[in-house]
Amino acid sequence: MLIEFQEFPPIGTNAFALVEPALGQFVVVDAPAEAYDWAVQLSKKYDCQIIALILTHGHWDHIVDGHKFASAGISTYGHVGDKEMFASPSKMASYALPGLELNPVPILHWIKGGDTLKLLGATMEIRHVPGHCPGNVLIYLKKEAFAIVGDVIFAGSVGRYDLPGGDFSVLQKSIRTQVYSLPEDTTIYPGHGPTTTVAHEKVHNPIVKA
Repeated sequence: MLIEFQEFPPIGTNAFALVEPALGQFVVVDAPAEAYDWAVQLSKKYDCQIIALILTHGHWDHIVDGHKFASAGISTYGHVGDKEMFASPSKMASYALPGLELNPVPILHWIKGGDTLKLLGATMEIRHVPGHCPGNVLIYLKKEAFAIVGDVIFAGSVGRYDLPGGDFSVLQKSIRTQVYSLPEDTTIYPGHGPTTTVAHEKVHNPIVKA
């Protein structure tokens, strides 16, 4: 499996593509602005079909292009904790960028912590990691030794907890029980900024220590 990722405007949000050329398929994780066109270009580059969009959470910068994937008939996945944000993203206008068009994202598959997705011939474990927002999830691929974690944790930092639905004590618990319990050699792909590892964050994260 190949992983591609790209940072997108307007606030540097990462999108990811998990590509399995042998099957001619790939899965996109998160849909910031311009992510749909990027994914279409990747589909041409690898001659692969986009089969799913998994949204780590419902904050506006991660779902701006989500409606484009849904309109193209691509299966969408999200956690019910962020159902209102997916259905009525305009309610986030007070903390989104002024003038940004926020379209509802229909979710076809509701996922929860403990679920296992069988996509691309791989096993993807879903872990619920609230605290940044109610519905944040991470996607862990044991065989590939990486996790895409949304905004629960960053390299040397953590996701904001001062937005609606945020809670620092809940965030701490999510990180300690769901992120730091992953194998230490697991690569962390966060929603913003560079990659890191579980081992590094357990020792060096200044906000939540193991």
